Amino acid sequence: MQFLKQPLHLLGLYVLAIGLSSANAQDFPFEILSNDLIWYSNEFREERVGGIRSMNDGDHYTSLERDTNGSSIVKYEYRTGIAVDTLATSMSVFGNAAQGFSGYSFSADERHILVHNDVESIYRHSFAANFYVHDLSDGTTKELTNFDLGRQRLASFSPNAQHVAYMRDNNVFIVEIATMRETQVTFDGEVNRIINGATDWVYEEEFGDDNGMFWSPDGQFLAFMRFDESNVREFGMPMYGELYPDPYVFKYPKAGEANATVEVKVFDVKTNKTVPVMHPKTEYIPRVKWGANNEQLLVFTMNRHQNILSIHMGNCSQSATQIITRKIWREQCMTYLDITDDIIFLPNGNSFLMTSKRDGYNHIYQFSLDADEDPIQLTSGSWDVLSMQGFDKKRTEVYYTSSEQGATQTHLGRVDLKGRAELLHLEAGTHRAAYSNSFNYYIHTHHTADTPPVYTLRNKAGKVVRELKNNAPLKETIGKYNMQPKEFFTFTNDAGTELNAWMIKPPGFSPELTYPVYVAIYGGPGVNTVTDSWGGSNYYWHQLLAQQGYIVASCDPRGTPKRGREFEHSTYKELGKLETEDFIDFGEHLGGLKYVNSDRIGIQGWSYGGFMTLLCMTKGADVFKAGISVAPVTNWRYYDTIYTER
Repeated sequence: MQFLKQPLHLLGLYVLAIGLSSANAQDFPFEILSNDLIWYSNEFREERVGGIRSMNDGDHYTSLERDTNGSSIVKYEYRTGIAVDTLATSMSVFGNAAQGFSGYSFSADERHILVHNDVESIYRHSFAANFYVHDLSDGTTKELTNFDLGRQRLASFSPNAQHVAYMRDNNVFIVEIATMRETQVTFDGEVNRIINGATDWVYEEEFGDDNGMFWSPDGQFLAFMRFDESNVREFGMPMYGELYPDPYVFKYPKAGEANATVEVKVFDVKTNKTVPVMHPKTEYIPRVKWGANNEQLLVFTMNRHQNILSIHMGNCSQSATQIITRKIWREQCMTYLDITDDIIFLPNGNSFLMTSKRDGYNHIYQFSLDADEDPIQLTSGSWDVLSMQGFDKKRTEVYYTSSEQGATQTHLGRVDLKGRAELLHLEAGTHRAAYSNSFNYYIHTHHTADTPPVYTLRNKAGKVVRELKNNAPLKETIGKYNMQPKEFFTFTNDAGTELNAWMIKPPGFSPELTYPVYVAIYGGPGVNTVTDSWGGSNYYWHQLLAQQGYIVASCDPRGTPKRGREFEHSTYKELGKLETEDFIDFGEHLGGLKYVNSDRIGIQGWSYGGFMTLLCMTKGADVFKAGISVAPVTNWRYYDTIYTER
């Protein structure tokens, strides 16, 4: 389950106006926000830097750009920002400016580009599209396959730049680039029964990945996942849009019901043979990875309760009718283990980096591929590593983001393989980085709760080379609306735990007056609402409410991330209890402020936040006098297996 940021603001404003009888907004010398301005205009257009791909030399990058002439992939020099070449355009690829690119990727030798368009979304991450192979040496473009047979999914180059693998109609295919000869790898794919090369709905939704195909480092082997959904019960819903609704049916494993049976197979491009990967029977295979060579196929397995994670390694370099694996790592906890893609294989070929909460906080460890060696902890402290950003092979340093400066903050850091760590960019707020392949440059993004993102190019020492985007026009626009600062604070709940919170006060705020309060919540695992980060459209929506005379507030209860395993997993096996208590305590804390009208406190949440809103409106009816619950969970029996059962 993830926080859905879709608006319900017209309804929200209407309900609050009825339920809370908003204080009359005073006349102030600034422009007034409206839903039309926020959601249906370009008034608050934000500059972004996206679609960036670092090139092999580490001195250049490409960007996907769009204008009235269609799409283009432009090559830039990092140091100067000068566009040195246009690698592909709508005209050069399609012969038609009206056709654009939705995305692109390079082959390892950068001689070919895989571009796609005509995208059809499937679930949260997945999509199908038409893919084209564009040859940069001669400018020719070829369709990846016969488009009349349907859109393709998950197309990817082999590491040796000789093949492209893709999935269509639940089967795996491989195309040889030189000849465009196609080989069908699997033949048993069938909707709502067998999936080859992609994950099923619940894996995509809860493990966060729809890909089920994995090239070996030399491109000889393609490992792929096979899902047998035969025993999973179907869920149907009408899809509206045409004169008559179209019934849509898919496999939805609800809590306590059967999951798909998953296995891993490996296809040898040279011999055209497929063999199974053997490992102990398990409920989940959340990740499949390749190490430094064909001898290191890693299969990650979990039990159904998701509190035991095992890593099994198999050798594909030897001819065999099956690939036998051996267990190289096992981790167990009393609650549940998280699955991420924070895994980096080191150049030495015998170890890898991975994050773990084994000491109570999420930190980076160096693991050996030898099962007899204990992992080496590289980072430590009462804070969480949020993600690994990349590994500089030359300097043997891993870059990461963390909550080292507090759960409201996201900072960049780096640590070498001896555990010597350094925190970068100490300014408050949220920091991100996209590194060049050489790690000599990186694009740094910095924003706070009250300031939109600023993008700068920096060198390996962190010095600014040049500014890319600063959103100065947006800041000027924001200035016309007298936006109010988001004030961060903490309060202590009845259990004695200090919780993070923020508040936005109305323009012209006076502590001698009393104000109604709108509490915006989520409260579930994996999501923080109290972060010193730019909120985009939600920022303007909250400012609109403040202009209407509301105090807007939020808090992160127990069960939310960035404060260690004990804090986040405190809600284990009793979702809704501690979080509801904390939100009610928060409402009572707000009601005790002399400038808050305690009879006019409302609450709104979406998804898990909708679940929280319903509980707060029942158990905290004396505190919250109005509520808006959007897309809530009302019975965990109806929710999916992976999320609910952990």
